[in-house]
Amino acid sequence: MLFKLAWRNIWRNKRKSLIVLGSVVVGMIAVIFYDGLDNGMLRQMLDNQISSSVSHIQIHKKGFNNNKVIKNYIPDNQQVHNVVKNEKDIKAYSERVITFGLLSSATNSSGVYIYGIYPDMEVKVSNIKSSIVEGKFFTGGKRDIVIGKQLADKLGVGTGDKVVVMANTPNGNIGSDLFRVAGIFQTVSTDFDKTTIYIPIKTAQEMLDIDSHIYEYAIVLNDYHNVDKVKAELESKLNNKYEVLSYKDLLPMLIYQMDLYDQTMWIFYMIVGLALIFGIVNTMLMSVFERINEIGVLMAIGMKNSKIFLMFIFEAFMLGLIGTIVGLALGLLIHWPISISGINFSIFSDALKSFGIGAVIYPYLSVSNTIILTVIIPFIAVIGALYPAYRAIKLEPIKAIYYV
Repeated sequence: MLFKLAWRNIWRNKRKSLIVLGSVVVGMIAVIFYDGLDNGMLRQMLDNQISSSVSHIQIHKKGFNNNKVIKNYIPDNQQVHNVVKNEKDIKAYSERVITFGLLSSATNSSGVYIYGIYPDMEVKVSNIKSSIVEGKFFTGGKRDIVIGKQLADKLGVGTGDKVVVMANTPNGNIGSDLFRVAGIFQTVSTDFDKTTIYIPIKTAQEMLDIDSHIYEYAIVLNDYHNVDKVKAELESKLNNKYEVLSYKDLLPMLIYQMDLYDQTMWIFYMIVGLALIFGIVNTMLMSVFERINEIGVLMAIGMKNSKIFLMFIFEAFMLGLIGTIVGLALGLLIHWPISISGINFSIFSDALKSFGIGAVIYPYLSVSNTIILTVIIPFIAVIGALYPAYRAIKLEPIKAIYYV
């Protein structure tokens, strides 16, 4: 009976109820769009970093990540190879030689990160091959080199041009070799494209005079959600001469930013909730004053204060629930197509690429945040109705009946 009364009371003043419903619907759509856009940006930053070079897990000699000197190569390649190869949760891995060096053309030079790789292994853990915009991802030549678009423009070189790579060797000498540009890649990160080159690993080992030593194992998992478990398993199988780092360890600022975003969403919820509470309080108080005579009659015929109180609570709950369902449906209808097609921010492409984000952002809606929002809005509506409901049960029946 209380639900039926509450439902009828809502539509007695359609204009007022529709205004409240409209505010809830607009609030839901705004939160869904904001959450999707920000989540999408952060996820793209993370995915781009992982797919370009970071991968899910990296293994080095202990201390290499903080001090990437040429002498810090992995002490026992075979031990690491056997451990990685036998881990069932690992989808693919790539062996790398990594050092700093200088890349020079006939007109310019630039400091670079030198990645010595096996091309057939690297394609399984990074997206560099799919990012090639000119030439090929290695032609099979011993002195092929693949460089970023920004770096190629700076040096004034294209595919087929010759460049010189120089780097320190472990004994303090300068190792150098002549390479021919096989391909040019372009990722969503201008910093990465300006500073990264790839050469065959055997050529890198010869140039640096490091025999068959490896500096990094880059690992991609079948399911990145298992990264902590796999990291712990690898650490248990390797001794303290090695460091096993997940993308959470390698990208601490980005992970912190994502965690911070989850916290700041609660502030956004509070802002929307406060606006909704004021709207509900105002609407329900007006409803109480408009129905003082009716409330007095209900009290006079014996309706308990608790039921009158609940009647107003149910009205607010229904308004919040209907607004939430409609807002959620409309928000998802807006979100779904743009999550597939993306939102083109090409006008800001240079700024976005400096943060490692592409010009097209694909919104991503967090399931947990959506569930929280769906639950919290009707709850906030109920909170907003507490004071008006309290005012209603404090009326005296006789005075309320004769109230003008």
